[in-house]
Amino acid sequence: MAKELKLNLIPLGGLGEIGKNMMVVKYGENILVIDSGLMFPEEEMLGIDVVIPDITYLLENKDIVRGIVLTHGHEDHIGALPYILKDLDVPVYGTKLTLGLLQGKLKENNMSNCVTLVTVKPRDVVDIGPFKVEFIRVSHSIPDAVAIAIHTPVGTVLHTGDFKLDQTPVDGDVTDFHRIAELGQKGVLVLLSDSTNVERPGYTMSERVVGATFDETFRMAKDRIIIATFASNVHRLQQAISTAYKYGRKVAIVGRSMLNVVSIASELGYIKFPEDILVDLDEINRLPSNQVTILTTGSQGEPMSALTRMALNDHRQVEIIPGDTVIISATPIPGNEKLVARTIDHLFKQGANVIYESFSGIHVSGHPSQEELKMMINLVKPKFFVPVHGEYRHLIKHAQLAVDMGIPSSNVFVAENGHVLEFSRHRGRISGRVTAGKVLVDGLGVGDVGNIVLRDRKQLSQDGILIVVVTIEKETGGVVAGPDIVSRGFVYVRESEKLMEEAKEKVKLALEKCEEKGITEWASIKSNVRDAIGKYLYEKTRRRPMILPIIMEV
Repeated sequence: MAKELKLNLIPLGGLGEIGKNMMVVKYGENILVIDSGLMFPEEEMLGIDVVIPDITYLLENKDIVRGIVLTHGHEDHIGALPYILKDLDVPVYGTKLTLGLLQGKLKENNMSNCVTLVTVKPRDVVDIGPFKVEFIRVSHSIPDAVAIAIHTPVGTVLHTGDFKLDQTPVDGDVTDFHRIAELGQKGVLVLLSDSTNVERPGYTMSERVVGATFDETFRMAKDRIIIATFASNVHRLQQAISTAYKYGRKVAIVGRSMLNVVSIASELGYIKFPEDILVDLDEINRLPSNQVTILTTGSQGEPMSALTRMALNDHRQVEIIPGDTVIISATPIPGNEKLVARTIDHLFKQGANVIYESFSGIHVSGHPSQEELKMMINLVKPKFFVPVHGEYRHLIKHAQLAVDMGIPSSNVFVAENGHVLEFSRHRGRISGRVTAGKVLVDGLGVGDVGNIVLRDRKQLSQDGILIVVVTIEKETGGVVAGPDIVSRGFVYVRESEKLMEEAKEKVKLALEKCEEKGITEWASIKSNVRDAIGKYLYEKTRRRPMILPIIMEV
């Protein structure tokens, strides 16, 4: 009798972190990938633009990758695709808006004609290799979000994607409770569920709460209203536009990413504009201030974003005017709190009235709180449970929640990126590990900046650099010119002339010692110079600048 194949689930991103979500489903010689997201760099990743998953495992098995399926169009789920699809030639499946946003990204990277995109609708079932892949509507902070049920010979895997159980969504498209419950009744082998908000008790408020808050704010505001939110939060943009129209205001849009999303979403029918409501940014100064609403990016205090530039009085077209009402309709992503606080301070200094407190109802999360997570587990009644999408503490708390709901602790797996989860019909275990991690994107370079480069950048940012230039005669090894010392980010040379002169003397002594000992190898000479000057500078300044000796021969 043939041995039954096992089903493997391999997270390559999104576990123990917020962002770069990617899950690999493997059965036999077939791989299906769920989502390919990016995350934004942490504070110590100096100069890095974005972080994407390490796909070494997929490249090693590229011949058996059958496709990529997407849950929704947020950056942390589709943002890595322009990089990944350069190396993986596979079809990508997603709903209309998700693929519309992806198409925009591919165009920017001149890849729009070389990728196969397959549009699906909720309740569609698509055969991809041996997998029957079913798309199930869920509510989230972007339209067209889906959970994904993968029917395999071993059993059904249900991946919730990002979701919340919003009973009154803005677009009226309620989560498909009926189909989720049906799957639960038939039997689900593994449930992979969103853990982002597991620490929050109760239910996540409906997106319509924000609409009511907008209404009240617009009614009270006497001058311009500026709303900063995530560019991809299409429901919120629609509510802002509808409220502006109700109160006789025109709408101007600032920020490249927001312009892109609005353009794509309106083209596909996900944002509807009342006639003549949109105005060009140049026109807003000609309108009375009580007839202007500005939608902008920058809700996370990003240094180059439109809102931050306005706050610093550095934006080419929009100046903050005393009396402006600024609504920051988002909560800071962990790590961005200082940036957001700084932006709010600057806005207040410019005379704006800033509404930013989460309790004021100007932002609600797109993720499920504890009661919704419990309801998802109750509807699905899975045999095995794997928490996904969250920091490690979120995964642990979600696992505890699942155990409290009656799933045996032996059937709940808290995994890390790279773990191989192996399932048969009756058993599950963590059976090994594959390569997983972070690939850093800096400008056009993908993966060419690693820990050593980051360490150098950190040292340069902390103590600066000292360049020592010396010219040596080839025959004798004697110093012909120099040493000259160039300092950047270490000390101000004009105020530290004595230190620099003494440092030059230390270099000369080191070179003389090398000459006496007959050391002629450049690497050894440089090392001696570096040691001598490094020791001296540390004694005098308690700093360790990067020392770069440059030796020339004549």
